[in-house]
Amino acid sequence: MDLSTKQKQFLKGLAHHLSPVVMLGAHGLTEGVLAEIDLALEHHELIKVKIAGSDRETKKLIIDAIVRETNATSVQAIGHILVLFRQNTDADKRKIQLPRR
Repeated sequence: MDLSTKQKQFLKGLAHHLSPVVMLGAHGLTEGVLAEIDLALEHHELIKVKIAGSDRETKKLIIDAIVRETNATSVQAIGHILVLFRQNTDADKRKIQLPRR
């Protein structure tokens, strides 16, 4: 899903007060962590993930893998925090109404 600048700004504003729901630890990105991220996205649509102590290149690879495996959109990545968004496919269960482009 491609988001416009206006939509990303809207989601950043909503994510500002959120705490990280999933935290990657020493074991890195495992199937269990991906399952938790997927479940959290299905329930909340907009989440924060904390990626513990990796260098920039490793962090970028982890972010790319999370986005690819969960079919989510990376809204923002600052420091160790990643903001992800995946809109619910069922229109009746959507919690976040995006502004028009």
